[in-house]
Amino acid sequence: MTRALFIVDVQNDFTEGGALAVSGGDAVARGLTAYLSAHGSEYEVVIASRDWHEGHTDNGGHFATDAEPDFVDTWPVHCVADTPGADYDAELVTDAVTHHVKKGQGMPAYSLFEGTTDAGEKVSALLSAHGVTEVDVAGLATDYCVRASALDAIEHGLHVRVLTDLVAGVAPETSDAALAELAHAGAELVGAAA
Repeated sequence: MTRALFIVDVQNDFTEGGALAVSGGDAVARGLTAYLSAHGSEYEVVIASRDWHEGHTDNGGHFATDAEPDFVDTWPVHCVADTPGADYDAELVTDAVTHHVKKGQGMPAYSLFEGTTDAGEKVSALLSAHGVTEVDVAGLATDYCVRASALDAIEHGLHVRVLTDLVAGVAPETSDAALAELAHAGAELVGAAA
């Protein structure tokens, strides 16, 4: 039983003050830092993802450039590569992260599985190489990228736990619906202390 931790998109543009801020984002960053300090050694692999969009394109229609964003498929400009908005939240200490993954490079991407490391490694290959069978998922936002990453992990045959006190979503209703969907799909919903 080898376990990985997914830290999904805990970036400046998704935490308080960012282009697509999620209420409670900074608290998730602080909580993850404390959690990693206490539990980081329990994971064979710790993968942190970041949206890493191109600044000179609409990223495959992901950025709303010709109309107002619908906040479903199109979004305001966010997490442009090599800008402060794409950086990890300052309250997230990433020393325990073993692999950094960038996703959405020129296209929409919600799941951490859609990203690659700077060396071009895919997440599925990393997990296989390390014999990972279980994944804990935390980060932002519950109703979008956390949801997509957890569903993909289940689809890859992994046992998934969502650390419910280390996630924050765009809206309470859609976040609750995402957690219910994940539970129905087979994920365990647990507190980080579990």
